[in-house]
Amino acid sequence: MAKSQILWQDGARVVDPQINADGVHVYPFVTSFPIDVRFFALNGRTGVRMNRHHYYELCYVSSGKTEWYIQDTVVAAGAGDLIVMGSDIYHRPISVSSAASRLKFLFFKPALLSLSVHGNSDEQQLLMPFHGQTIGFRHVIPAETGLPRHVSDLIQQIHQELPATTACERLAIRTYLQMIMVLLLKHYAAHIDRCEYLNRRRAELERLRPVFDYLELQSHLQIHIDTVAHLCAMSGSHFMSLFKRATGQSFHCYLNQFRIARAQVLLATTDKALDVISHETGFCNQSYFGSIFRKLVGETPRAYRRRSGDDIGHLPDRDHVPLIG
Repeated sequence: MAKSQILWQDGARVVDPQINADGVHVYPFVTSFPIDVRFFALNGRTGVRMNRHHYYELCYVSSGKTEWYIQDTVVAAGAGDLIVMGSDIYHRPISVSSAASRLKFLFFKPALLSLSVHGNSDEQQLLMPFHGQTIGFRHVIPAETGLPRHVSDLIQQIHQELPATTACERLAIRTYLQMIMVLLLKHYAAHIDRCEYLNRRRAELERLRPVFDYLELQSHLQIHIDTVAHLCAMSGSHFMSLFKRATGQSFHCYLNQFRIARAQVLLATTDKALDVISHETGFCNQSYFGSIFRKLVGETPRAYRRRSGDDIGHLPDRDHVPLIG
């Protein structure tokens, strides 16, 4: 059979037997060169059963109308559209056409790119359209963008080089695949920027982890900026800048809110006097504690305690230390 010949097969009959008990589609790649192009026809509304996989998938709808069940959503894809599917996302396509829908699939493992891309950062950048498939990701690229047709042509070029038995054929396939990745990267640039922002924010919060752990144990102490900055191996100014960027508030404001939240728990669940609670939560005196509490909670500690008692049941009598407010 010539390499360029297209053989349309019943997608459900081919794929369903390859789905294991965990719902994972285990595709029989050539281990040394994990990429393949398949041409599937889907008839009726049964389609392929729900599955996920550890490879990456592109599907070009050559003809017909399909619906894609992706996790708990359903999206439509018609002739000329492209579906971009990352790993470990449960999905299934069904045909909603009166005639069979024809789908051109490209399956590949990301390791294929690492064989040709120099530098891990380049490889990760090319794969961002697949790595960044968070909630809200648009898996379907409409035909009118022009991108699906271009990608389909490159998939066809890859198909013509398969099975890749020579070094030249493998080089050509990697080149075509990289061209596809660059096109997708440009298309999803705005979404990827959002993902990169979220990743940076997570990294910044993780860098502040020693501070959060310290507050859990030592928030009752007098805490100075230099102390917490040292935990993160930063200067005081660098720490304050990072903390504001990562949390959206200054360390001083965050610390007060953290302490007041702890005070609310003590007020609602114990009979401890207010001067004891103010001391245990790190405030220098009861008056300052009452002032900050009113500012953040909108009522006095005494009023909060009474309301909490009404909400959760009567607490034993308080002791007779004077209350602020």
